[in-house]
Amino acid sequence: MKLKFLGTGTSQGVPVIGCTCEVCTSTNPKDSRLRSSAMITTEESRKILIDCGPDFRQQMLSNHEQHVDIALITHEHNDHIIGLDDMRPLIFKSGKNMPLYCYHRVGEEIKNRFPYAFADTKYPGAPAFDLHEISNEPFQILDTEITPIEVIHYKIPILGYKFKKLAYITDASFISETEKKKLHNLDVLILNCIRKLDPHPAHFILPDIIKLHKELQPKKLFLTHISHHFGLYDVEEQQLPDGIHMAYDGLELEF
Repeated sequence: MKLKFLGTGTSQGVPVIGCTCEVCTSTNPKDSRLRSSAMITTEESRKILIDCGPDFRQQMLSNHEQHVDIALITHEHNDHIIGLDDMRPLIFKSGKNMPLYCYHRVGEEIKNRFPYAFADTKYPGAPAFDLHEISNEPFQILDTEITPIEVIHYKIPILGYKFKKLAYITDASFISETEKKKLHNLDVLILNCIRKLDPHPAHFILPDIIKLHKELQPKKLFLTHISHHFGLYDVEEQQLPDGIHMAYDGLELEF
């Protein structure tokens, strides 16, 4: 299986509009970060999208991706769902509704923001989705077993997802001891890390990541959902503890 990072940035993306900091003005492609999203390619070449933010169209074109079989949604914030309308060409090409897997609460928010996709009589050219409600229990889809991981993002429960020995978690600020049990013995753990030092109410910062790395001991840990406050890739990557790496847009991992 493979995971490709389609985007590794925060809700504003990097560069941030109007910012002239060294990260936002960097010419290194690894310092440009679209909104966080990832694509899983299964052993049978099926495509599982994790989150569909405002950069979805650009991400698909830049990575020469032409198909999505299903989408897993972590939560309902705009930087994770507002690109769903751009799935229309994929829906039209397949002739099928796009299956979306998420919490019931998240599905209701998707209905509220895209009511035309669920209308009894649809406008010609509107997208069409099939919502599949999931709970915090493993489920089988396509040729893959997926284990949800419930984490807390500020005050709301959201989902990360585990595939084999890889786990992808974005927008977390707390992981319970019960959920941590799912994260032991991993080859790859992917965690959000918005910046290095200043505490954030809704996201992990680097000291949190270092503590989790020591506790969970994955073979490799990659940071995603990284803001421009973290620093330049070429500088910060060299200073991270052994086993911890900054992800970047387009990075592909086999697992």
